[in-house]
Amino acid sequence: YFDNVSFSYSSDRGGVKNLSLKIRQGDFVVFVGQSGAGKSTIVNLLTRFYDPDEGRILFDGVDLRDCTIRSLRSQIGLVSQEVILFNGSVRENIRMGYLDASDEEVEAAAKSAEIHNFILTLPQGYDTPVGDRGGQLSGGQRQRIALARALVRNPAILILDEATSALDPATEAEIMTTLERIAKKCTVIVITHRMAHALRADTVFVMNKGCLVVSG
Repeated sequence: YFDNVSFSYSSDRGGVKNLSLKIRQGDFVVFVGQSGAGKSTIVNLLTRFYDPDEGRILFDGVDLRDCTIRSLRSQIGLVSQEVILFNGSVRENIRMGYLDASDEEVEAAAKSAEIHNFILTLPQGYDTPVGDRGGQLSGGQRQRIALARALVRNPAILILDEATSALDPATEAEIMTTLERIAKKCTVIVITHRMAHALRADTVFVMNKGCLVVSG
């Protein structure tokens, strides 16, 4: 719950102004707006990379500033536009989201991200190296590995910040369908500049110049 939140990065770089909105548990929410609309600022505030200048953000009724950052971030899975995969195995890359994850938890996350069956076709399955920066995989496959990495910690909130914008339309549509299924288990927040994604959402928030201009 954003309660009249305002934040700016500097005197000449705005963020959000007088932002009030509510996201219900288990919702599939899409924030839409052009570059500079304030969408990524919402991610930065939710994950406490920054705190509001004014107002407050509540998570289950608790002000985020009263939570430890570690506790907060343990409940959030974040997938960004640039997927960073390390030159290790598929299993190691998924486990980066939660280093104590068992093999069963890694595979459960891959199933949720709908990449498990593909992984089984690889020469060494989950132990197959992904190559430097994931070079052995397609863009859609890398994004699903990143999604599995975010899901392996079983987050209460999953955030995708322009995560599908570099994919071809067919692959992007497939991943959005996957997110609809995931939204039945946790709250999903998608940050995007593509209005077409709004059609899939339970709730849409349209941002412009740091302000919420319409929702529904």
